[in-house]
Amino acid sequence: MKPLPIILAVLGGAIAGATVGLLFAPEKGENTRDEIVKYLRSKGIKLHRSKIEALADEIAEEIKK
Repeated sequence: MKPLPIILAVLGGAIAGATVGLLFAPEKGENTRDEIVKYLRSKGIKLHRSKIEALADEIAEEIKK
């Protein structure tokens, strides 16, 4: 098995876990989304606010299932 897919899976899982943790934080959702955007930008990842909200909605939908 090649190590790249394993690394990408671990990285994806870590990002998803951190995102879910932030979404369930006791802070207001808008503030949390702003913090997510700031964090991603600090890592060199630029997403539009609408994409962040779509991602948050998608994660929330998966959690409800």
